[in-house]
Amino acid sequence: MAKVTLEPYIFFKGNCREAMEFYKSVFGGELEIMDADPEQMGDMPNKDWFKGKVMHCTLKGGDITFMASDSSIASDKAAKVELSLGGTDEDHMRTIFDKLADGGKIEMPLEKQFWGDIFGRVTDQYGVQWMMNIGDSMDPGKK
Repeated sequence: MAKVTLEPYIFFKGNCREAMEFYKSVFGGELEIMDADPEQMGDMPNKDWFKGKVMHCTLKGGDITFMASDSSIASDKAAKVELSLGGTDEDHMRTIFDKLADGGKIEMPLEKQFWGDIFGRVTDQYGVQWMMNIGDSMDPGKK
């Protein structure tokens, strides 16, 4: 069977570079940024809005991989999608949770749940919502 990879792509309303630098400080890895160049955008609508903005970037090589860009039609805060992080190294996962919460809002603190793992939810300072599960009960290979 072919391997399929989910690579989240987040759209920001002009603060992509700042947000992705923040995520690099949280997750580590390398950040590749392609700046927008309105002169090369032809007849694209709103091309002047992109001046000084990010056309595309990728964070990879750390804890997670995802992509992002600025978009003139991005919502002011993230749409109803939550990114779910899972792992078994409690200290490392709690560090990530705390970094995501810095400047954001803890929606549900990390606490032991009825299924046996530690779970919590946080909205970061950019409006992106994160769920975190610490433990291996959600791993289908462990059942």
